[in-house]
Amino acid sequence: MPRNAGRHFLQIPGPTNVPDRVLRAIDFPTMDHRGPEFGDLGKAVLEGMRRVFKTRGHVVIYPASGTGAWEAALVNTLSPGDTVLMYETGHFASLWQKMALKLGLKPECLPGDWRSGADPQAIEKRLRADASKNIKAVCVVHNETSTGVTSRIAEVRKAIDGAKHPALYLVDTISSLASIDYRHDEWGVDVTVAGSQKGLMLPPGLSFNAISEKALAASKGAGLARSYWAWDDMLASGKSGYFPYTPATNLLYGLREALAMLEEEGLDNVFARHQRHAEATRRAVRAWGLEVLATNPAEYSASLTAVLLPAGHDADRVRKMILEAFDMSLGTGLGKLAGKVFRIGHLGDFNDLALMGTLAGVEMGLTLAGVPVKQEGVAAAMAYLAASHRPKARAAA
Repeated sequence: MPRNAGRHFLQIPGPTNVPDRVLRAIDFPTMDHRGPEFGDLGKAVLEGMRRVFKTRGHVVIYPASGTGAWEAALVNTLSPGDTVLMYETGHFASLWQKMALKLGLKPECLPGDWRSGADPQAIEKRLRADASKNIKAVCVVHNETSTGVTSRIAEVRKAIDGAKHPALYLVDTISSLASIDYRHDEWGVDVTVAGSQKGLMLPPGLSFNAISEKALAASKGAGLARSYWAWDDMLASGKSGYFPYTPATNLLYGLREALAMLEEEGLDNVFARHQRHAEATRRAVRAWGLEVLATNPAEYSASLTAVLLPAGHDADRVRKMILEAFDMSLGTGLGKLAGKVFRIGHLGDFNDLALMGTLAGVEMGLTLAGVPVKQEGVAAAMAYLAASHRPKARAAA
């Protein structure tokens, strides 16, 4: 294979590009995970994650993918045969439902069109109809990575409260945490699920649960089998910054550095940057004459944009041609969207010039693949970015 000059553009919606600072931190020599230095590291990253989740409560960190954190959320709070209300927002919501079924739960899925977020009114209606309170938990994906749709988590909380239902509230933030505003405590979430490989700017390998007191109380009587995922052992060890088993030490070095980077920029600035790049991307899509998959502007994702191609055009063929011609990876369509959409990731350590390079590659690739588009998308995004640019304040000399 001939060498491709320059860097590969990894523009899938996760894993994201890992910043040099994080890579250098991961490269530190491995320390004794039972020694005093590790305890300081553990306490620092746990406290840092509390700030990112916006919680004063409990946080656990697993050496696992986000799928592990999904399982931890379920097995620590529920018992065999429990009914779980889940909303079908896309491929990953469907996978969480399949996991619940495999674990011996009874998932009840409210159907969705994969172009909208979870409907708070539909959830409230179903909970009101549950007079016997058989539903033990409500599970919602905050940002559906397969569709580019963000559900309104605070409104779902109001729906649960409006129904006066005691169900636990479990939320997946794998592709939204540290990219889109999220408030575990304020929004009354009982278990938040997250992973390291997206907004946190790390390689895959760490996952997280943020846990409310209500969820912790539920775990005392939960009947699903658990060992590796058990919160009690994790929380007991975590008080002093340690793990009940061997942790992913070098990834925790990277997490400490990533948290420092987020705090240096400021979380509100991080969220604003993601929103700005998402808007520029949507303007490019519309200027090409194509359609954004998400239909409700209140639910547009700031992490990624799913682009719907015209009938008769294969999105995977477009992706393949872009990869071969311009060395750029875009996200594939998943599940029922296979071949119909491609996904542009614009999350993590990302700036204006990286976005412009991405959109230029997409525009050239669409033309190369014979998709009927106007070659105006890059110009539309560039005009928006230039007009919305705000120079950073400089310190006085």
